[in-house]
Amino acid sequence: MPRPTHPGPTPEELRRDPLPLRGRTALVTGASRRAGIGHAVARRLAAYGASVYLHHHVPHDEEMPWGADRPEEVAASVRAALADPDARVVSGPGDLSDPAVSGELIASAASALGGRLDILVANHARSGLDGTLDTIDATMLDAHWAVDTRSVLLLVQAYARLRATLPPGTLGGRVVMMTSGQDHGAGMPGEIAYALQKGALASVTRSLSTTLAEHGVTVNTVNPGPVDTGYLTGEAYEAVAAMFPAGRWGMPDDPARLIAWLATDEAGWITGQVIDSEGGFRR
Repeated sequence: MPRPTHPGPTPEELRRDPLPLRGRTALVTGASRRAGIGHAVARRLAAYGASVYLHHHVPHDEEMPWGADRPEEVAASVRAALADPDARVVSGPGDLSDPAVSGELIASAASALGGRLDILVANHARSGLDGTLDTIDATMLDAHWAVDTRSVLLLVQAYARLRATLPPGTLGGRVVMMTSGQDHGAGMPGEIAYALQKGALASVTRSLSTTLAEHGVTVNTVNPGPVDTGYLTGEAYEAVAAMFPAGRWGMPDDPARLIAWLATDEAGWITGQVIDSEGGFRR
């Protein structure tokens, strides 16, 4: 039997849609600060045509040196990036250290965005309460496990169950998780609890992608490398900048561009991957 020919995309199909996420809906967790990656991701998704639900947990940021942002101002910034007049931005809180909140958050986002959720970007993480091998204890490990890993898996579980209710063959589902380069160079010996839990997400990426493939969902994990979100200043800041060939830190929109592209149909053949977006960072 002769092999069938595949002429490839038509010229019209080769032309990029200026709004490749028009009509899609997305949940971005940890989108609580205008200086953060979550905010940058949400703005990119909105600019590509998507409706976006922004999750925030202000008490966490209030405990950190950088302080909290106003959720309504974060939402207004994302709303200003909306490209589709029919799209919208919704914002809501959630303490993901509570195991019940992951499922509630998926349900809330889907309900607020018309009953469907296409894209899940699990960007949130716990900062602080960490240390070296000598200083970590069970409380530190449990705190990072609850937020950095358990909540992400429960989000993906709830998302998968929601997608399973869609008609067979429905495509366009996307899950993007975040890791932190803990497997490169010398790792993160000063943040053992954080490195452990972020490493777990990288390790489970392939398993989740295989599981969700039957629901038409891709699963990928992004390592954004050092990103200037306002957590470092002075000589330490300059030392990190010098480790990039470009002489600058990564900015929040650098990984956001990759994550937004992974959410489009152009990335539909990419799944189960841990992808670095580090600008050639030299450890």
